[in-house]
Amino acid sequence: MSAARVGVVTFPGTLDDQDAARAVRHAGGEAVPLWHADPDLKGVDAVFLPGGFSYGDYLRCGAISRFAPLMEELIPAARAGLPVLGTCNGFQILCEAHLLPGALMRNAGLHYICRDQGIRVENTATPWTSDFTEGQEIVLPIKHGEGRYVADEATLAALEANGQVVFRYAGGNPNGSLNDIAGIRNEAGNVVGLMPHPEHAVEDLTGAPSTDGRGFFTSILKKLVNT
Repeated sequence: MSAARVGVVTFPGTLDDQDAARAVRHAGGEAVPLWHADPDLKGVDAVFLPGGFSYGDYLRCGAISRFAPLMEELIPAARAGLPVLGTCNGFQILCEAHLLPGALMRNAGLHYICRDQGIRVENTATPWTSDFTEGQEIVLPIKHGEGRYVADEATLAALEANGQVVFRYAGGNPNGSLNDIAGIRNEAGNVVGLMPHPEHAVEDLTGAPSTDGRGFFTSILKKLVNT
């Protein structure tokens, strides 16, 4: 059986695409490079939008990326059920593209944060989180200046009522995100965005203090193989 194919998107200013591709391969999948200016998803089974500073974060983080030619294909595919994961800048892009509700704003205190962070798993009913258990606390790196999740009261209430909060910060809120939200999913559950970086926590050599990010990649590959 051929390996599941996970597309990894590169925009101008993307930093973590090679880390994401390596994490896919580490879990046994095939990482397929997807270029922002090429409106072709190459028949991939899932898509990873990695972190960085796409288009220099001009206007707003992810605001220009949302209009990249590749997104013309990705947005309808995601709405049709294609599994998509966005981390950090990828999360920002998903919000700008209205694939996820809410927005990411400057951190409370206006400081850039780079550290290992405790995260509590709130929802395992997504293609990206099935290898975790609800309530499990994991440790993942964070590195962002604009990671404060915000939404209006009605949107927050809907996220909570529908179980769309996938991750919360544990052991302290690093950036002022409302309801301690670190990551969310869409209503269908196939699109997930979070500020932490699972792709930086998959290998024993470089994953210290944890390799908890592996679960994202083993989850999606099991989902794709069993579909």
